[in-house]
Amino acid sequence: MLRPLFQSFYAPSALVVARSLLGMRLVRVLPNGARLMGRIVETEAYHGLDDLASHGHSRRTPRNLPMYGPPGRAYVYFTYGNYWLFNAVCEPDGDPAAVLIRAVEPLEGLDEMAARRPGREIHEWTSGPGKLVLAFGISGADNTLDLTTTAGNLWIEPGDPVPDDRVRTGPRVGMGKTPEPWHSIPWRWWEAGNPFVSRGSGKRS
Repeated sequence: MLRPLFQSFYAPSALVVARSLLGMRLVRVLPNGARLMGRIVETEAYHGLDDLASHGHSRRTPRNLPMYGPPGRAYVYFTYGNYWLFNAVCEPDGDPAAVLIRAVEPLEGLDEMAARRPGREIHEWTSGPGKLVLAFGISGADNTLDLTTTAGNLWIEPGDPVPDDRVRTGPRVGMGKTPEPWHSIPWRWWEAGNPFVSRGSGKRS
């Protein structure tokens, strides 16, 4: 078992971290001791006070406060009244930024994931930000968790980086009426051709 990524990994701009997280491995240890692991294949960056698509763009609130905290913490929030989304906080303490983990490729703990995603094919288990939190058992209880240690049973560890010729970028998903340039800015990264990239993100190639 590798050590979780150091806090320094998360300290740069969310734009750098979002790209660098491709190929890293999300790890979860369940209360029953089962270990789940997935290779990160799609991310989105939310960066700075002027990013109108970001929760942290205006001011600190109880909901977005983790984005202003130290890098390497979890930011887990409830959305659409339906499911949780998991983010890794980036940039120095006080600068609101985070990377949404949009999709992972299951590697370990497949039986546990299948039980949490009943009636679905493996490619549907974790191919979206709401799907992967269900498969990994992530919830609001994990909000603000330190991802640079294994103590909270949720972390990201080194993997095999995705080479540049396999990386694609495009607009973030679900921007609604967010004004330009934030609606179309290419702050989403994914591994080309990976079948676990979310369907809602458009082309996978």
